Amino acid sequence: MSEIRAMLEDTVSKVLKDLCTKELIASAEKGAFPTMLWNTLEELGVVSVGISEEKGGSGGDLGDYFSMVKIAGYYALPVPLAEHILANLALAEAGLPINNHISTFTLENEIEFDETDSGWLLAGTAKYVPWARNAESIIILGRTFENQYMIGSVPIEICEVRHHENLAGDPRDEVILKQIRLNNNEVKAIEPSMFNDFIDLASLTRVMLMAGALERTLELSVNYTKERTQFGRPIGKFQAVQQQLAVLAGETTASLAVADFIVSNIDSNISSEEAAIAKIQLGDAAEAGFRIGHQVHGAMGFTDEHPLHQSTRRLWSWRDEYGSETILARNLGEKIIQSQELWGFITGSR
Repeated sequence: MSEIRAMLEDTVSKVLKDLCTKELIASAEKGAFPTMLWNTLEELGVVSVGISEEKGGSGGDLGDYFSMVKIAGYYALPVPLAEHILANLALAEAGLPINNHISTFTLENEIEFDETDSGWLLAGTAKYVPWARNAESIIILGRTFENQYMIGSVPIEICEVRHHENLAGDPRDEVILKQIRLNNNEVKAIEPSMFNDFIDLASLTRVMLMAGALERTLELSVNYTKERTQFGRPIGKFQAVQQQLAVLAGETTASLAVADFIVSNIDSNISSEEAAIAKIQLGDAAEAGFRIGHQVHGAMGFTDEHPLHQSTRRLWSWRDEYGSETILARNLGEKIIQSQELWGFITGSR
């Protein structure tokens, strides 16, 4: 780990530990956007980490970005930090200016780019958009009628936003574009490879968020078993509880190893297959984390007073975003079968 990355992680951890409280998260889930928290992150310059200074960012690489996203998952950060940076990464990669205001994006959209004499018309619906109601722009990745991939930044104020939430209470809105007009310099054509890379990056953000949430779930569970007594001794002394904690620790350790691999290799190369495998591992681990965490806590884990549910509900939500493990495992299996190179895939000798 570089000295700069260590300083970044330490700074972000200290800020989120102080500001990202259980009460603030609960308030955000009821619809109050934590403006002070976002402004603090802006002042620190972390809302543009991973984007070069030449393109308007704070510098750093993707490894720095993903290490920060894991910390955001640990603290159940209720602002679109990951989405905002990823949206600006897409703009920067396409050669468009990045946004200094809150931006978001979605890959679940049915939006067409139609070229006209004076610019572009965008029409369609973007679904499951994180924090669209609080953003000032949405980054649209879509296609023309000729199947050319395009990217553009659309002001939210000229769109219709319908409010929805995920299981965690975080906004996942529907954004409707009704013949939105953009100038030629606000839209860029991109290669299919960039679009596919963006899908992988979006999926890996959920991997890192879940890794952080799993780490938090394990920590809360271990601490609770030391504090909660039954029959005159802490429940962590009972073999049945120890066995469940061992399973949770194993899943969390494997998931953190995946997260470390991503941070270490994302700037060189991570294949789509590796991104899928990472999401499959974290999806399986999320199921175990949710189940064991609540079993260990008993009824206490389901109460509003205890913070466990703020991590486990996000595990359940992030698990389904950008491909569940069931869909990814089926697609990966079909790809391996068609290639007829199972041994080469396993050993990396293809």
